[in-house]
Amino acid sequence: MTVEATTSSERTSQNIRDAHDNAALAAAIRKLAKARQAILLAHNYTRSEVQDVADFVGDSLELSRKAAACQAPVIVFCGVRFMAETAKILSPDSIVLHPRPDAGCPMADMATPEAVADYRRAHPGVLTVAYVNTTAATKTEVDICCTSGNAEKLVSGLPADREVIFLPDQNLGANTAAKLGRKLNLWPGCCPTHNRILPKHIEAARAAHPGAQVLVHPECLPAVVELADQALSTGGMLKYVHAADAKEFIIGTESGLLHRLRLENPDKVFYPLKPDVCCPNMKKITLEDVLTSLCNMAPTVELDPDTIRRARTPIDRMLAIG
Repeated sequence: MTVEATTSSERTSQNIRDAHDNAALAAAIRKLAKARQAILLAHNYTRSEVQDVADFVGDSLELSRKAAACQAPVIVFCGVRFMAETAKILSPDSIVLHPRPDAGCPMADMATPEAVADYRRAHPGVLTVAYVNTTAATKTEVDICCTSGNAEKLVSGLPADREVIFLPDQNLGANTAAKLGRKLNLWPGCCPTHNRILPKHIEAARAAHPGAQVLVHPECLPAVVELADQALSTGGMLKYVHAADAKEFIIGTESGLLHRLRLENPDKVFYPLKPDVCCPNMKKITLEDVLTSLCNMAPTVELDPDTIRRARTPIDRMLAIG
C-alpha cells in the first residue's frame, strides 16, 4: 500500500471516529437539554456539528427574535459574546449560558461605550445607529440597533435632516449609505474576517466558476460589494438561494454558512469565495463545550439591571421595525 493510500485510509478512519463521537455528544446534549428545559441557539457561522445539535440556527436578527420569544428557562447560546448578551437582555429572567466566554467579536470591541459617549457629547443631536454587533455596554449609549438584514430599512426611516453616526462597521455603513444615497458618518471599525475578502478574490472565483452567482455579505468592502451579484445577510442569502433558479453560487461570507446552504439546497452547488474566510471566535464553541456548559450550568451571562434596561431600548426599537 502506498503512503498516499495509507494516509487516506487513516483520514477516513478518523472521520468515522469523529462522526461517532459527535453523534454520542449530540445525543448527550439533547438529553441533558431536555432535562434542563434548555433551548440551544446557534449562529450560522458556528461549527457544523454545533449547528446540527441546535434547536434553532440563524443570523443575528433571527436569533434576537428567538431569544425574545422563546421564554425558555435556560438558553444556551452558541455564537460570540455580544449575541449571548443580547439573549440575556431580551430574556433577563432566563439563565443564559455561553459555553466559551472567550469567544468575542473584534468588531464589537472597536466601539467602546466610553468612545461612543464621547462622540455624542462632541456631536449634540446626532442619531446613533449601532450594528447589533456591539457589546451590551455600548448598546446603552445608542439610539437604535440594526442588523445587516434590516440596516437599509431602518436607516431609510430616520429623519433626513438629522446627522447619523453608524457604528461600528464602516463597511456595512458605507454599503447602506450607497444603497440609500444618504450621507452617514462612519465609525472606524470592521469585521476582520470579511475585510480579508478583496476584489481580486471575486475575479478569481468567477474565472474558476463561470456562470455561478456571487453573493457577498454587506460587511465586505464596498469595492467587493460592487463586483458581486448580491450583497445579503446570511438570512438573506439563505432565502435568495432557495428561491433562485440558478444552480451554482459563490459565497462570500464566513465559511460556516456553507453547511446550512448545502443542507437546505442539496440540488445546488456552493463554492467559497475564498477558502480561508473563517472567524476563529465563531469556531471556538465545540460540542464538548456545549455539554460541559449544560452539565455545570455555567458559564452564565450576567448583566446588571440598569445595563439590561438601557441596552434593551435600542434593540426593542429595532425589533419593532423588523
